[in-house]
Amino acid sequence: MTTTVPLIYSFPEFLGVADAVADHVISAQNQTLYNTTDPKQIELIKSRPALLKSSSGISVTQQSPSHSPSQSQNGISNNVTNGGSKAKKDKKIHKKQEVRFKIAISGGSLIKILHQGLLPRQEYIEWDKWDIYFADERLVPFDSPDSNYGQAKREIFDLIEGDKKPNIYHIDEELIDDNQEAADDYEKQLIRNFAKKDSVKLPMFDLLLLGCAPDGHIASLFPNFGEQLREKLAWCLPVENAPSGPKNRITLSIPVICHAARVTFVVEGKTKAPIIRTIMERPEKGLPSSIVNEGAAGRVSWFVDDAALNDLYDITKKKYKFLSFPEPATAT
Repeated sequence: MTTTVPLIYSFPEFLGVADAVADHVISAQNQTLYNTTDPKQIELIKSRPALLKSSSGISVTQQSPSHSPSQSQNGISNNVTNGGSKAKKDKKIHKKQEVRFKIAISGGSLIKILHQGLLPRQEYIEWDKWDIYFADERLVPFDSPDSNYGQAKREIFDLIEGDKKPNIYHIDEELIDDNQEAADDYEKQLIRNFAKKDSVKLPMFDLLLLGCAPDGHIASLFPNFGEQLREKLAWCLPVENAPSGPKNRITLSIPVICHAARVTFVVEGKTKAPIIRTIMERPEKGLPSSIVNEGAAGRVSWFVDDAALNDLYDITKKKYKFLSFPEPATAT
């Protein structure tokens, strides 16, 4: 395995990570919905919604950051095409499938970071255009503190302001006693929403957010679970006998994670420092996040606090540039 260095953004404290991740998420939302992060362009599009439906108006076609001709340092492109006079001549409006922001999240400390960063900035969020999925789930009742969906519901979804809500796709709670059936059922949800009548090899999330545990597992993909890390075809996998936490789980597969338009790791705390060093300096060990760094090269970002980088000495950290709201003083 070759060494692939992703974008790494480091902040002095937890709140700085939360602020930057919130901007990153909202910028990915805007890029997906409007093909730009420029607030003025977004307001123009919102004031003329017919342009979104016109094949000759403002293009809102999503571009993967790795192929965008105008990629910013944050992995978010900033690109709008205006059809101008041609749009005036072409009065026929072509109905298109509604553009939606498809995001997958994992649980744990990531939920707390999203709570801290997103909830104070709901004025920038178009919740009703979000489709939220889970990168993994522990097969426990939703009221359990170990449930990713349950935690996200309590700390984020139940606190969304107003009547406009996201679509949320979670496991069937009635299937938690059968991890194979739960994984198959969740994969069917993905197929219905991403494939529909088309034949697609893999779903493409606009943004996939992951944490990284001290043992190196991401989502519910664990080190030394070689068969799962080598899986090439399945979208969703059952997990048995997980070495930490609830034993039975489901998880998105490595190919699905690597196929996302943007893959973002969010890690904080000194307890993560040893594993972060291994991930960045010893990719040949084949930890799940190292596999993703390589498989999604050019589309991976890491948002970490300084404590998580405590054991790394030879690494280039980037300054995060805020695109969707003013940079808070705490983020510097």
